[in-house]
Amino acid sequence: MNQSDLMLRAVSLAGQGKGKTRPNPCVGAVIVAGSEIVGQGFHRVYGGNHAEVEAINMALTQGYDLSSCTLFVTLEPCNHHGKTPPCTQAILDSGLKHVVVGARDPNRSVAGGGIEHLRSKGIKVTAGVEEQACLDLIADFMIWQTTSLPYLYLKMASTLDGRIATRFNHSRWVTCDASRRKVHQLRNVVQAVIIGGNTFYQDNPQLTCRGLNATVQPLAVVVTSRLPDPDCGLFLVKQTPGRTIFWTGHETASSVSARKLKDLGCTVTGLDACGSGLDLGQGLKILRNGFNIHYAMCEGGGRIGMSLLQAGLVHEIWHFAAMKILGDDQALPVFQGRAPQVMDEALEFRLGSVETIGTDVLLKLFPHMKD
Repeated sequence: MNQSDLMLRAVSLAGQGKGKTRPNPCVGAVIVAGSEIVGQGFHRVYGGNHAEVEAINMALTQGYDLSSCTLFVTLEPCNHHGKTPPCTQAILDSGLKHVVVGARDPNRSVAGGGIEHLRSKGIKVTAGVEEQACLDLIADFMIWQTTSLPYLYLKMASTLDGRIATRFNHSRWVTCDASRRKVHQLRNVVQAVIIGGNTFYQDNPQLTCRGLNATVQPLAVVVTSRLPDPDCGLFLVKQTPGRTIFWTGHETASSVSARKLKDLGCTVTGLDACGSGLDLGQGLKILRNGFNIHYAMCEGGGRIGMSLLQAGLVHEIWHFAAMKILGDDQALPVFQGRAPQVMDEALEFRLGSVETIGTDVLLKLFPHMKD
């Protein structure tokens, strides 16, 4: 395998720690002797060994002399004492002479300079291999470092002609079983799932992570101008009020219905008005600062998804495309709420990856940063 292949293997390893290392980034590492992988690892859990240490320990346990080996690591090795000792020292102690780094550490609030420190000690360091893939891996960490928002996934699923339901609102199922299992895997990572009022009333969702033995379920957040009757029988109100949050206007949040929902255990939060809707950024900041939410996901319909996109609050899109065509211009579109006059007004995104999931295709997209 070449340098690119080895770094992408480290990226794949790092992804196994997604959701478990917060608020630290996911990191993966691979050690090779010639063309043979002799050690590998990833940051498994916050406070645990870093990826470099995992890989080094694996190689040393097997008796390899690391002075002739090369370490591939997705993120610049740390050069400071945190929950664990600096990885730069572990690298120096191991005898490694060559380190290949995917991306530099964006965290400027700690004593950085891992690459410079290693070079000052005579270690050869190659930087920037598969840099974009490594930066995408830590896009969540960069959001936590630079904003007061949680990292927000927008999950959408549509037919090839961009429809999420028939004109009669029938939507089960747009995607295949494998895609739905993939969504539950993402729910197992995030700490809150956001939907709009239409989805809440029409679909009566549970918004739980099922089939993965999840020990903690994500909070359910419903964005609505109309609060439900406390006796409505809808799942989130009847079965899981303690993990259900309603975002609504300030006046509605002070209503009798709001008080009754709070008595059941629900949280009702009044948000400021923003344009024709609510200030969703305000709500997301409350999730981060008031509930310690680092990952959130929107599974709402096309209007709330578009509202979040236009406000610049979406950090990653998971778009499941089913190999189906409805061919009905009255069927419900995957996105709605805008009226651009020219194509230049379209929202643009960068393709991060494409993955076949069962009979569907999963596109992972990131906001397009224009020059």
